[in-house]
Amino acid sequence: MNVHQLSKRLANVAEYLPKGSLFADIGSDHAYLPCYVCLNDPSAQAIAGEVNQGPYTSAWKEVKDHGLEGRIDVRLGNGLQVLKSNEVCQIVIAGMGGPLIRDILENGKEKLSETERIIAQPNIDARSVRKWFFQNGYDLTDEIILEENGHIYEILVGDKGKPDASYDSLNMEKQFWLGPHLLKKGGRVFDAKCKAELEKKEYVLSQVKQASVVNEEKVVQLQVEINWLKEALK
Repeated sequence: MNVHQLSKRLANVAEYLPKGSLFADIGSDHAYLPCYVCLNDPSAQAIAGEVNQGPYTSAWKEVKDHGLEGRIDVRLGNGLQVLKSNEVCQIVIAGMGGPLIRDILENGKEKLSETERIIAQPNIDARSVRKWFFQNGYDLTDEIILEENGHIYEILVGDKGKPDASYDSLNMEKQFWLGPHLLKKGGRVFDAKCKAELEKKEYVLSQVKQASVVNEEKVVQLQVEINWLKEALK
């Protein structure tokens, strides 16, 4: 992967940044995404945040190599601590676990008053990001699921607005888990993810039922989730 040839995952993330965006890429690694966006959109500006010295140095070198020092600021620091208040309109956090993305957003909440859009790409447990959006006034306006090199990725787009607009109050837990937009869109990759999840849940259920003391609560919860997956696959 390089600046001109982003991974499919990051190219899809970039699609959700508007023209002329002023965004922060948190956990930017080599700053490929900010460089790609700024090279393709002369009006865009970015902050690349990195918590580790090695990637920070790589990011700085990448920015310099493309002559983008005036438009991309590379900063060393943890999560949203690299930002001043009201500094950016969009935030990207890609390639981490959902709980870590949630914690980064939660711990930097005071920096988000001017942030209109958050684009998150959790590697696992997208549910925790959807819940955070919902609880903090971000409407989940779109989500996509894609496969690359044998991995399945979800990209979630949260826009400041009415967070309940995407959810149906009767199916909220199911939608937090599987994604309200993904449930509507379906598709090959979504089905593959649900099938794999279904196998896993059915296996866990068989194990729980074989225990010397059966955890009835766990059995009920697993049965509910299995039914949700079967519905999604219909």
